[in-house]
Amino acid sequence: MIKEIEEKDIFECAQVIRNSFITVANEFGFTADNAPRFTAFAINADRLRYQLEIEHRLMVAYCLDSGKIIGYYSLLWQDNHQCELNNLCVLPEHRHEGVGVALLCDAFDRAKKEKCNKINIGIVEENQVLRKWYENHGFLHIGTKKFDFFPFTCGYMEKSL
Repeated sequence: MIKEIEEKDIFECAQVIRNSFITVANEFGFTADNAPRFTAFAINADRLRYQLEIEHRLMVAYCLDSGKIIGYYSLLWQDNHQCELNNLCVLPEHRHEGVGVALLCDAFDRAKKEKCNKINIGIVEENQVLRKWYENHGFLHIGTKKFDFFPFTCGYMEKSL
């Protein structure tokens, strides 16, 4: 089941995000010391609460029948009828079950309902598997940027809706 989260879900969503993104950190050698602003280390319940209550992001979870949250994403509304997809993730033990695709399609549908005509994402550029996955779902790679505070390059992609 896919649902918009409520304040009571924030702590569990933060855990899902951290546990999902830590696999990327481990694969590419990111640590809290060399990449403290990377999602696996930077997201906590307070940050998500701010995104929900102050930024008014749409926050969505994929839940099992038991109610356990196993996937997550948020949409940040931008100018010019665009939005940014953030923190799309699935717990490692539930990957390759279609959860990520279901969440991505849900994001497309919800963005269209809000009259968005373009969805933007940022990824770890060195993660070619993830880049290919997004390309297979209609995203186009539009550029990169290197930040001093990350030991990786940020890749940027977009999809017209």
